[in-house]
Amino acid sequence: MFEEWKQARRDLVARYESKYLVPRALVPEIREFIAPFCRRDPYALGTPPEYSVTTLQLDAPTFSLHYAKEWEALHRFKLRVRTYGDIGSAPVFTEIKAKLESTIQKWRVQLPFDHWNKDLVMQVGLPRIFRNAHQENDFLQFRRLVWELGAQPVLLVRYIRESYVGRVDRYARVTFDRKLQYQMTDSWTGFGRAGRWRNMDSAGAQGGGHAPSNLIMEVKTLSHTPLWVMDLVERFQLRRCGFCKYSAGLWCEGLFQRYPAMGAPDQEELAHA
Repeated sequence: MFEEWKQARRDLVARYESKYLVPRALVPEIREFIAPFCRRDPYALGTPPEYSVTTLQLDAPTFSLHYAKEWEALHRFKLRVRTYGDIGSAPVFTEIKAKLESTIQKWRVQLPFDHWNKDLVMQVGLPRIFRNAHQENDFLQFRRLVWELGAQPVLLVRYIRESYVGRVDRYARVTFDRKLQYQMTDSWTGFGRAGRWRNMDSAGAQGGGHAPSNLIMEVKTLSHTPLWVMDLVERFQLRRCGFCKYSAGLWCEGLFQRYPAMGAPDQEELAHA
């Protein structure tokens, strides 16, 4: 399902992502350390520069995308729909986020908020809402994967992101995510406005042995890792983690009331994912 398209899009710039669990008390020192190399994200507000993120996660009935992460499949992807700030105040972005061995690639399409709905994904035709032919094609690829997997809304994740972008590198970002919450859903358009949010800022959600006040720090770079990033990791003795907000939400749900009935997907489905 995904292989032929992946091969056709090798021209896209790959990037690398590293995640770390960082104690809150350490964040001011890290901000000071990265200041010569990063500036505030122009899309963020306040001090520190922040914005809220709400993400709708889609998955197959057998939760094959979740399993692909849990079983560390070398080639895997996520299907998600993201918006920012107060719900309805910003566009919607459909995303295919793929991990191809150690690199990350993302295909992202911007849509007017009021045009996002189930019919847009399930109908045959397309309205004239795309910015260009390239964006329309990427949305068609998103839709094709939804169709072939039978993907449906499963879970919402929201959090506050503190964001910085590189000053000197072609591409670099450092972000801190806090106030992580999730909500189970079957709605394509609700984005959590009518449901109950549960917290994921906990030792259980982040893995045993970690303080519940940790933030998720992400460092994103191109194929080369800048020296200042290596110095950052060494200076603060940071250890990488494989924290996935979507999978963490599913695991947390099992602690409260019902773990989703996840029959193991067959091998052919995992290979496609």
